Amino acid sequence: MSQSFWSIVVAAGGGSRLGGTPKQYRLLAGRPLLVWSLATFAAHADRERLVLVVPPGDEERAAALVSGYTGLTPRVVAGGATRQVSVAAGLSAIDEQDGYVAVHDAARPLFDGRILADWRAKLADLGDSAALVPVLPAADTMLETDGDAVRATAPRERLAAAQTPQLFSLALLRRAHAAAAERGETDATDDASLVLAAGGQVRTVAGFSLNFKITTRADLARAEALLGGAPAPAAPPPAAAARTGIGYDVHRFDAARPLVLGGVVIPDADGLAGHSDADALAHAVMDALLGAAGLGDIGTHFPDTDPAYAGADSMDLLAEVLAKLRGAGLAPAHVDATIIAERPRLAPHVEAIRERLAAALGLPAGSVNVKATTHEGLGALGRGEGLAALAVATLAPAERPQAKREIAESDAEPPS
Repeated sequence: MSQSFWSIVVAAGGGSRLGGTPKQYRLLAGRPLLVWSLATFAAHADRERLVLVVPPGDEERAAALVSGYTGLTPRVVAGGATRQVSVAAGLSAIDEQDGYVAVHDAARPLFDGRILADWRAKLADLGDSAALVPVLPAADTMLETDGDAVRATAPRERLAAAQTPQLFSLALLRRAHAAAAERGETDATDDASLVLAAGGQVRTVAGFSLNFKITTRADLARAEALLGGAPAPAAPPPAAAARTGIGYDVHRFDAARPLVLGGVVIPDADGLAGHSDADALAHAVMDALLGAAGLGDIGTHFPDTDPAYAGADSMDLLAEVLAKLRGAGLAPAHVDATIIAERPRLAPHVEAIRERLAAALGLPAGSVNVKATTHEGLGALGRGEGLAALAVATLAPAERPQAKREIAESDAEPPS
């Protein structure tokens, strides 16, 4: 434990799957993602031995951002086109030859740093030829696939999902990266795999379910809710009684796109034209939820002029709406929706749509009702030019989600 301990926080990616602002700068409960991880390592490791890796050209911006939120002054360096190149850049910023290092993805902001002391002690006991990796056992049946065909079932008892931070001796990680560079390898997504390839040992420790990686808008909304929700609006609606809202959406058909309703893809049907995935039912439900909460409409929150929402999955947008509701102290209690279309025939799909919506809303299936009807040949909808959806949502007061630390303590009990 007497040797130095460095922390490298990798935040050099583009975050394209999240859309819009690069995800390391997206706000989570009022602070940029990368600030959460740096603050954790400053509190539970050595605040004088922090390295932050950011996209080239962002060094000054990131340093000022971190300092403004936390007063920290990490060594900020430019990363590269891949995670492996970025970690190597972080290693190059460390001038000490001996000691240990933790490499962490900034996209995992909910890591509980209290476990670090225990992991550092375990790593020191293993020696300089071993690495420690937190893992979560595979909970689902794992399949090996080839396109749309299943080739084999993998034994899940031998599979686990790797997390960060991963801990190494500085010498071991440097050797592993140097060996990978000699092989011409540049796109490894995991440092432990480089250590294995270089002949080192990799040992596992129990990971944390809350230490998930933020990749999509739904992940960001989940993290926001776990941290207590978004800041409440200036004049939050009263939470003493149920509230009701109405939502309506209509789209014309577009044969070049798939038809998505309530998060379910309807096979052999023309899709709908729109900026996102044009899920008219999900949009109507979102507008009903926002209306009940007095929080405007989806056009305000997800404008069709913003390229970040081009082709967006409406289930991800729905997750963001739910996070906004939690911030206002509200939660869905019941949703009733009607789809209006001459085509296709939707009766065979109504139950699947209802179950998908209920799961997305966190409600039992009995609290969500979905109906389908026609327009009796009247107007544009009656001529089969498009599809419409109408939804009524009821909100009820919600309990405030537990704070990050309380949830982390229920997830695992790090040593004191």
